[in-house]
Amino acid sequence: MDNAITKGLLLVIILASIVPSALARTVAIDVHGMTCTFCVENLRHKFSQMPAVLTVKVSLKYKKVHLQTLEDAPSLQAIKQTVLDAGFTPVAIKELTDEP
Repeated sequence: MDNAITKGLLLVIILASIVPSALARTVAIDVHGMTCTFCVENLRHKFSQMPAVLTVKVSLKYKKVHLQTLEDAPSLQAIKQTVLDAGFTPVAIKELTDEP
C-alpha cells in the first residue's frame, strides 16, 4: 500500500476516534444506477479513500449512501463528483441533522 494512502487512512482512524460526533456531519446520497454488490463495493471504496470521510454505509436495497464526515469536508460538490466518477448518478445529496 502506498505510504501516502497509509498515512491518510491512519489519520482518518485517529480522527474518527477523537473527533466528537458534534464536529461530524451525516450526509445522505440517493444514488441512481446501483444494481449489484459490485456497485456497493465500488462506492464504499471510493468514499473510503476520501480523508475527511469517517464512515461509509451503502444500501443496495434503498439505493442510498450515508457518510459520516468531518464538519465541513468534503464539500457536497466533491461528494457529487465522487458518485459521478464511480459511474452513478447522484439524485439527491442532503446533510442530515438531529433536529426534529
